[in-house]
Amino acid sequence: VLPATPKFLIDNVVGGRPIEMPPGLSALAAPLAEMSRGDLLTALATAVGVATLIQALTSFALSQVLGVAAQRTITEMRRAVQAHVLRLPVRYFESTKSGVLISRIMSDAEGIRNLVGTGLVQLVGGLTTAAFALLILLWLNWRLTVLTLLLLVAFGGVMGFAFRRMRPIFRERGRLNADVTGRLSEALGGVRIVKVYTAERREERVFSRGVHRLLRNVATAVTAVSAVGAFAAVVVGAIGVMMLVIGGRSILAGTMTLGDLITYISFTFLLASPVVQIASIGTQLTEAFAGLDRIRELMRETTEDADETGRRPLGPIRGDVAFEDVVFGYEEGVPVLQGIDFHAPAGSTTALVGSSGSGKSTLISLVSAFNRPWSGRVLVDGRDLATVRLRDYRSRLGVVLQESFLFDGTIAENIAYGKPRSGREEVEAAARVANCEEFVAGFADGYDTVIGERGVKLSGGQRQRLAIARAILADPDILLLDEATSSLDSESEAMIQEALANLRRGRTTFVIAHRLSTIRSADQILVIEGGEIVERGTHAELMALGGRYRDLHDRQYRLETNLYVNPGEELRVGDEGEALDRLAVPATRGDG
Repeated sequence: VLPATPKFLIDNVVGGRPIEMPPGLSALAAPLAEMSRGDLLTALATAVGVATLIQALTSFALSQVLGVAAQRTITEMRRAVQAHVLRLPVRYFESTKSGVLISRIMSDAEGIRNLVGTGLVQLVGGLTTAAFALLILLWLNWRLTVLTLLLLVAFGGVMGFAFRRMRPIFRERGRLNADVTGRLSEALGGVRIVKVYTAERREERVFSRGVHRLLRNVATAVTAVSAVGAFAAVVVGAIGVMMLVIGGRSILAGTMTLGDLITYISFTFLLASPVVQIASIGTQLTEAFAGLDRIRELMRETTEDADETGRRPLGPIRGDVAFEDVVFGYEEGVPVLQGIDFHAPAGSTTALVGSSGSGKSTLISLVSAFNRPWSGRVLVDGRDLATVRLRDYRSRLGVVLQESFLFDGTIAENIAYGKPRSGREEVEAAARVANCEEFVAGFADGYDTVIGERGVKLSGGQRQRLAIARAILADPDILLLDEATSSLDSESEAMIQEALANLRRGRTTFVIAHRLSTIRSADQILVIEGGEIVERGTHAELMALGGRYRDLHDRQYRLETNLYVNPGEELRVGDEGEALDRLAVPATRGDG
């Protein structure tokens, strides 16, 4: 309506010419021809006013609908990607920075707004309008319209080529942005280490190199977009020159009126506008597709529960665990565990000892089903873990790791993390067993105290006790303790040992401990060296064997005990059992 109005205003209202309509619309010409110039002017003004109002209302409604739809789509995509990421195997997280994953989930999904929101409105709406404009332009001057179309088709081809070349640039920008975000996240998370080692300038240089690489990428993209914009300006200028030359000659020849030319120019703008708009929204769309490419790569990663369709529910378990000739490694051809074969009866405690890097934590990761053996089987109650639903199995696990991870929430929320529907009484009971009440009472807000990111407001021992309370409340069938008392001082360790003894009772427990005094009561001790079990037995049996375990035991107590007895002197001790066992260390040759 709006671009057609100048023709009637100039030719019919001002010029007084009779009204002409396209053949298909000739029925409308008769009532219009009977109007006076004043009535026609009023009709034109009314049509423009109504059209403007309709356009305003529909544009607002469409933007609202698609704006909300875009946000809903972004939210759903973020939710789906986050759910997929959390189901990826642990090994994926070991090789991918958390900052990269955060960028994938939060930033890459943001580009959907340009596909569903304003970009789509402009593109689809503009192309629809252009289709109607093309019909009217062919009626007004088909020769000029054909030449205009050829220029626009050439422009569209160049745009398609340009944006195909720009897409990898935007993909690289996403990768660079994720790398910079990941490093920044690490530096902020480890700010105490950064400050202790006066590495502020070093981190500043690393960050500067990252953002400058990002700057170069952005500069390349801006140059490409500017070139596209310049080419669009050239095309528009060429169309304008053609309209001046051909349209002016048509007016001189009498084949077009002045109103026809003004209307033609208006409809040409409607036809060219969507194509030219590609130069502005094309960048947004290309960036959005690049983000979707990165999300698609992430969503193609196989989740650890991808092959669980059709598996039967696990049901209650006793906790009988067995390894049958298990071989596993992280890198192909480099096994970490070789020929691991043992049986942990339900309710028993199995301790794992050995030097650092011998494979103890790797064995625990297999019990947790974080990794799958290359060969051999891990059995729970006689069922191969490879045939069990991971969610069912892990709901029966409790774990206390060497580095206790806590969330930025209250003490009560962290204890109840493994059993979120627990009441406050249950939370406090678990805290008492883990000896947490001692320090919780020191906080003004008690169990409602917010402990900060990773529990930064607590000491290492306090964090460890909260982790133990969390495991106690979860009431697992299989318990995994990886250096569970490593962050505790001697007094705290003594208090925790009793809590752990209560926690272990009736549960199949696997313990990794460098302090050998903490595993004396284990039902079996496995000595692992070089990825193999070199000794197994109880504490007494292994001490009597005089092998690797005895060597580790004696070396540890030699480091812990600073005591020298001269030849011929008598040493009296209180607790004979403990003290004499500690003194059962080969003396230096020549001493009595």
